[in-house]
Amino acid sequence: MACVTDTQTTGSSRSPELRLTLKALGGLRADLFDDALAYRPLPRMDVERGLLRHLPGRIRVHAGLLPHAVVAFLALIVFLMGYESMRHAIGLLVMVHAGVPAVVVLLTLVRPVLAFWASLATTPFLAYASGYGDGWPWSPNSFGAHLIVLVVVAARTRPRTAGWMWLVTGAYALFATVLLGGYGSDAPQMLFFSALFLLVVAMRQVRRDAAREVSVQQSVTAVERSRRTLLEERTTIARELHDVVAHHMSVVAIQAEAAPYRVENPPPELEQAFVTIRENAVAALTELRRILGVVRAEDYEAPDAPQPTLADLDGLVANVRDAGLAVELTVTGSVRELPQGVELSAYRIVQEALSNVLRHAPGAAAKVEVSHVLGGLGLRIANGPARGLVKASPGAGHGITGMRERVAMLGGEMTAEPSADGGYEVTVFVPVARDEVRDEPRGETREESRP
Repeated sequence: MACVTDTQTTGSSRSPELRLTLKALGGLRADLFDDALAYRPLPRMDVERGLLRHLPGRIRVHAGLLPHAVVAFLALIVFLMGYESMRHAIGLLVMVHAGVPAVVVLLTLVRPVLAFWASLATTPFLAYASGYGDGWPWSPNSFGAHLIVLVVVAARTRPRTAGWMWLVTGAYALFATVLLGGYGSDAPQMLFFSALFLLVVAMRQVRRDAAREVSVQQSVTAVERSRRTLLEERTTIARELHDVVAHHMSVVAIQAEAAPYRVENPPPELEQAFVTIRENAVAALTELRRILGVVRAEDYEAPDAPQPTLADLDGLVANVRDAGLAVELTVTGSVRELPQGVELSAYRIVQEALSNVLRHAPGAAAKVEVSHVLGGLGLRIANGPARGLVKASPGAGHGITGMRERVAMLGGEMTAEPSADGGYEVTVFVPVARDEVRDEPRGETREESRP
């Protein structure tokens, strides 16, 4: 006879309705029972946003306690309501009837969930003390106190907690009206006004949380965009430097191979040295291409023309002049040939800076200063304020990021900031060691200005 084994677990055998009910009760326990006595002081209000940020400094320091003052003021109103309704009673009863709801309201500042339960627990005793003449199960002051407690606790927690508090309040009202009834009930008024107030608070919380989520997503997007821009710029720099280094390594390999044929009867040691130089150059070139090939896009093609240098700035300036930008180029110092990586990066920095002027300051005049100093190379690209009717296009700062990355790669320094005349100025200094500079100068001109 076949034996049938029940493999269903206890959890999986439960009906969907039962699981939903248990889940709901778990939410009720988490919101209103777990840590109900927890000490949760009301935080100070942020005074750096909204209208409060316009207040004077001495007042703004204390303005963060505005929510605390509002709750204290409402507690005072509850106290006065209870005192007014019990003036005919004896003194101790008046103080208890008026003071207990006020204390419960103040309790929301430090223990919000406990304040909710305290408000419900004291309600029948306060109604009994008032002689049932002012309402059941809430007297006027406890009615107002409970509404205030609901609103404050809901504002300090989350919309789900507000829903549970309303349901518990409704269950208590039904119990007090049906089983302890016999008097005019004010439960419908309580349920109506509490639902209205809690709905407003919940909608405000949902909107605030949505705005916070959007702000977080925008921040994450901005960080990711900046990181992607930085990686793209590094990829571009790696591609360009690969072409530069590959050219030089190829020249070294070719010259090392041809060198023995330029010397008549070279000694074996010299031939072996040149063979070793060529082998190392070819190995380095192969490794360089293998590593830097990772950063190349599949559709990337190395440029046929050599990479630009500072000697090509005249052509760059001529191109931007044709585009309508008035540029003045000034070269100072002893012009000499710098390392190709430095000249390439300097050319790209000037190119990007002038492109930014065209995009963000249409109609402005620009100045480009190239300074060959003893310790390195200085660049200054400055422009005045935008002029004319052409509207400037907004920018995301990617060009500045690329320039900073190039300067950082060369161990230099860079500043990019608005100038006093309303324009913008970019200054760069790239250090160049003496052993990296070729001895042959390009010219003896100390200062050359080309408007």
